[in-house]
Amino acid sequence: MSREKFEMEFIFRASPAIIYRFITSPACLVRWFCDSADITGDVYTFTWDGYDEVAELIDDIEEERLRFHWEDGEDGEYLEFRMYKSDVTNETILEITDFADDDEVEDQKRLWSSQLDIMRKEMGG
Repeated sequence: MSREKFEMEFIFRASPAIIYRFITSPACLVRWFCDSADITGDVYTFTWDGYDEVAELIDDIEEERLRFHWEDGEDGEYLEFRMYKSDVTNETILEITDFADDDEVEDQKRLWSSQLDIMRKEMGG
Protein backbone atom coordinates (compact mmCIF):
# COMPACT_ATOMS: atom_id res chain seq x y z
CA MET A 1 0.00 0.00 0.00
CA SER A 2 1.40 3.39 -0.91
CA ARG A 3 1.45 6.47 1.30
CA GLU A 4 0.04 9.79 0.17
CA LYS A 5 0.82 13.30 1.32
CA PHE A 6 -2.18 15.58 1.81
CA GLU A 7 -2.69 19.18 2.86
CA MET A 8 -5.64 20.97 4.41
CA GLU A 9 -6.42 24.58 5.31
CA PHE A 10 -8.51 25.86 8.19
CA ILE A 11 -9.49 29.45 8.94
CA PHE A 12 -9.51 30.82 12.48
CA ARG A 13 -10.40 34.15 14.03
CA ALA A 14 -7.77 33.48 16.70
CA SER A 15 -4.23 34.81 16.46
CA PRO A 16 -1.25 32.65 15.44
CA ALA A 17 -0.06 32.95 19.07
CA ILE A 18 -3.21 31.27 20.38
CA ILE A 19 -3.11 28.54 17.74
CA TYR A 20 0.57 27.93 18.49
CA ARG A 21 -0.27 27.51 22.19
CA PHE A 22 -3.04 25.02 21.34
CA ILE A 23 -0.53 22.90 19.38
CA THR A 24 2.37 23.08 21.85
CA SER A 25 0.82 23.12 25.33
CA PRO A 26 -0.21 19.81 26.95
CA ALA A 27 -3.08 21.57 28.74
CA CYS A 28 -4.43 22.75 25.37
CA LEU A 29 -3.62 19.60 23.36
CA VAL A 30 -5.87 17.50 25.60
CA ARG A 31 -8.76 19.83 24.84
CA TRP A 32 -8.84 18.94 21.13
CA PHE A 33 -6.15 16.46 20.01
CA CYS A 34 -5.44 13.64 22.46
CA ASP A 35 -6.34 12.15 25.85
CA SER A 36 -3.01 13.20 27.38
CA ALA A 37 0.22 14.82 26.25
CA ASP A 38 3.69 14.86 27.75
CA ILE A 39 6.53 16.98 26.40
CA THR A 40 10.17 16.31 27.27
CA GLY A 41 12.49 18.56 25.31
CA ASP A 42 11.62 18.00 21.65
CA VAL A 43 9.81 14.69 22.28
CA TYR A 44 6.02 14.75 22.47
CA THR A 45 4.17 11.69 23.78
CA PHE A 46 0.49 11.70 22.88
CA THR A 47 -1.95 9.19 24.37
CA TRP A 48 -5.22 8.02 22.85
CA ASP A 49 -7.33 5.31 24.52
CA GLY A 50 -4.33 4.14 26.57
CA TYR A 51 -1.92 3.91 23.62
CA ASP A 52 1.10 6.19 23.31
CA GLU A 53 2.38 7.69 20.09
CA VAL A 54 5.72 9.50 20.19
CA ALA A 55 6.72 12.33 17.88
CA GLU A 56 9.90 14.35 17.69
CA LEU A 57 9.62 18.08 17.07
CA ILE A 58 12.01 18.58 14.14
CA ASP A 59 11.19 22.19 13.23
CA ASP A 60 9.76 24.96 15.37
CA ILE A 61 9.33 28.58 14.34
CA GLU A 62 7.19 30.13 17.06
CA GLU A 63 3.74 31.21 15.87
CA GLU A 64 4.67 30.18 12.31
CA ARG A 65 5.43 26.47 11.87
CA LEU A 66 5.77 23.19 13.73
CA ARG A 67 6.92 19.96 12.12
CA PHE A 68 6.88 16.57 13.81
CA HIS A 69 8.23 13.18 12.80
CA TRP A 70 6.39 10.22 14.31
CA GLU A 71 8.73 7.74 16.00
CA ASP A 72 7.23 4.86 14.01
CA GLY A 73 6.62 6.93 10.85
CA GLU A 74 8.11 6.42 7.42
CA ASP A 75 11.30 8.25 6.46
CA GLY A 76 10.49 11.58 4.85
CA GLU A 77 7.01 11.75 6.35
CA TYR A 78 5.98 14.38 8.88
CA LEU A 79 3.06 16.19 10.43
CA GLU A 80 3.28 19.93 9.91
CA PHE A 81 1.25 22.86 11.18
CA ARG A 82 1.76 26.24 9.45
CA MET A 83 -0.02 29.37 10.55
CA TYR A 84 -0.14 32.85 9.04
CA LYS A 85 -2.42 35.88 8.88
CA SER A 86 -4.42 36.53 5.74
CA ASP A 87 -3.67 40.02 4.40
CA VAL A 88 -7.19 40.23 2.98
CA THR A 89 -9.38 39.05 5.88
CA ASN A 90 -6.95 39.37 8.83
CA GLU A 91 -7.96 35.82 9.84
CA THR A 92 -5.37 33.17 10.67
CA ILE A 93 -4.89 30.35 8.19
CA LEU A 94 -3.74 27.03 9.65
CA GLU A 95 -2.33 24.62 7.09
CA ILE A 96 -1.85 20.98 8.02
CA THR A 97 0.35 18.59 6.06
CA ASP A 98 0.09 14.90 6.91
CA PHE A 99 0.53 11.47 5.34
CA ALA A 100 -1.79 8.46 5.18
CA ASP A 101 -2.23 5.21 3.31
CA ASP A 102 -3.76 6.02 -0.07
CA ASP A 103 -7.04 4.31 0.84
CA GLU A 104 -7.30 6.22 4.15
CA VAL A 105 -6.69 9.81 3.00
CA GLU A 106 -10.36 10.81 2.99
CA ASP A 107 -10.89 9.30 6.45
CA GLN A 108 -7.86 11.21 7.74
CA LYS A 109 -9.17 14.44 6.23
CA ARG A 110 -12.52 13.92 7.96
CA LEU A 111 -10.73 13.23 11.24
CA TRP A 112 -8.64 16.41 10.93
CA SER A 113 -11.76 18.44 10.11
CA SER A 114 -13.49 17.06 13.17
CA GLN A 115 -10.48 17.68 15.43
CA LEU A 116 -10.01 21.24 14.17
CA ASP A 117 -13.71 21.97 14.69
CA ILE A 118 -13.20 20.98 18.34
CA MET A 119 -10.07 23.14 18.52
CA ARG A 120 -11.94 26.13 17.08
CA LYS A 121 -14.74 25.75 19.66
CA GLU A 122 -12.26 25.35 22.51
CA MET A 123 -10.38 28.52 21.61
CA GLY A 124 -13.47 30.50 20.77
CA GLY A 125 -12.31 31.33 17.27
